[in-house]
Amino acid sequence: MDRTSARDRTSARDRTSAPDAWEELVTSALLGTARRTPPGIEAGPEAPVTLLDAAAVETVRRRAGLRPARAVQRPQPAPEDPRPALPAAAGRRLAMLLTDRPGTGGGGRRGTAPDLMELLPQWLAAANTHGYAAPPQLLPALLDAARGRTDLRPAALAFAGSRATWLARLNPDWRFALRATPGGGAALPPPQDTAGIRLLWEEGLFAERVALLAAIRAREPAAARELLATTWATERAEDRLMFLDSLRTGLGPDDEPFLERALADRSRNVRATAAELLSALPDSALAARMAVRAGACVAVDHTQDTPTIVVEAPHECDAGMERDGVVPKAPSGRGERSWWFGQLVEAAPLGGWHGRLGGRTPAEIVALPVADDWRNELHAAWCRAAVRQRDAGWARALLGTPAAPEAGGPGAVSLAERAKLLGTLGSAERAEWVAGFIATHGLSEAFQLLGVCGVPWAAPLGRAVVDALNIARDAGSYPWSFSGVMGLAERCLDPVEAGRLEWLMAVPDEGEDASPGAGGYWAEAFQRLVTTLRLRAAMAEELEGT
Repeated sequence: MDRTSARDRTSARDRTSAPDAWEELVTSALLGTARRTPPGIEAGPEAPVTLLDAAAVETVRRRAGLRPARAVQRPQPAPEDPRPALPAAAGRRLAMLLTDRPGTGGGGRRGTAPDLMELLPQWLAAANTHGYAAPPQLLPALLDAARGRTDLRPAALAFAGSRATWLARLNPDWRFALRATPGGGAALPPPQDTAGIRLLWEEGLFAERVALLAAIRAREPAAARELLATTWATERAEDRLMFLDSLRTGLGPDDEPFLERALADRSRNVRATAAELLSALPDSALAARMAVRAGACVAVDHTQDTPTIVVEAPHECDAGMERDGVVPKAPSGRGERSWWFGQLVEAAPLGGWHGRLGGRTPAEIVALPVADDWRNELHAAWCRAAVRQRDAGWARALLGTPAAPEAGGPGAVSLAERAKLLGTLGSAERAEWVAGFIATHGLSEAFQLLGVCGVPWAAPLGRAVVDALNIARDAGSYPWSFSGVMGLAERCLDPVEAGRLEWLMAVPDEGEDASPGAGGYWAEAFQRLVTTLRLRAAMAEELEGT
């Protein structure tokens, strides 16, 4: 390249230096110099090289011409956390658990090593029970972990405290902390500041208003309802729905007049939510109306050899039914009459069936045969009613005995329904029922039921799970068929059981029908289980400060 062409390119670079020169260079680079040549650059084979030279010079000029930005105000210091400091050993354990996040080179689930990340939720729950403050130096790693796992967020943000929202305002990656904190972490007026409460309710952001309503509802339900009533008519439909949902906290008979008015709301979703809340009040007028409608559909036929329940589903969904929350349009694949019938029974107070069906107890009612294949529909509706009304007596009747030949009991139609019914029972009774279920039916259907049991598992439930796993081990099945239950056992089995499981860590003799190599896999799985239980015991001691 001669000196003349170099001088030409230099001259071209100087000529392209204009306020819009960068845009011209970018446009030419995108279109190509054969189609568009920037001003000051001659077309020809040298044009691409000249264009790149000019772009390099313009880049330096643009960077050199940047003006320093005005200094911003230094953020206020993070608020003090008055909670007691975490014991040193527990702090080191938390750092270890956070280091094992996916993608950071942690151990994961390999061999006999515990899955540390799966123990983090349990550690956080225990730390929150003790009321410890999070170590400041671990807050960024804790927020990063919660960012990647939504199930961690409630416990992680509770542990992090007000400093989580302080940090979230400085780092966009942690904005979820602002969304998860009612009102985005904004301070709410104290209860005695009635003027401040009214001002925030009328002029605050939506998140602040939701937080305010929830806070007032938790301490004074009537005041929250009255506050909501002052602006109800002017709220947007989607906002009315969210505000109405806050009335679930402390729901009582005094809420009935407000909810009755909401049955005439313009929004179908608001009407449906109001109807659902009213049906959870067994003495409400809506519950009484639903009881009359459902009672007209169900009767006992005494003309047969055995008293039998007969069902006459409604032939139409009238305006009154629709106003009371019955959805008229049935889902695809469902008959309209059965769809309406199920909604009526679900919303009717369960206590009314005692008098309607001959003074029988829930267990006696559930045991009656049902004519014309209405049994599943009727029992499924009673299941939903028992869950909605938190009726443990009906839940027991619908669950039946765990050793019943039919795994679902007399009334439950799915594992999901059984799990919901179990949720109405106390922790000890729930564990005892699931233990009996596992002893009769094994672990193949028990995973979803185990998920609703309290942690750590009660001793009978833990023994039932271990015994079932041992039976599968002796049968030579592959352990990954039970990996979900084994993972639950690692998190939920009482750590005191570790010593009782040591003998299961040995490689068992493989029978003729055993899957090749299954014994070694089972030994490894039980070694991981025992190691995890011992680690959980150590975590508990560290949090106790012992």
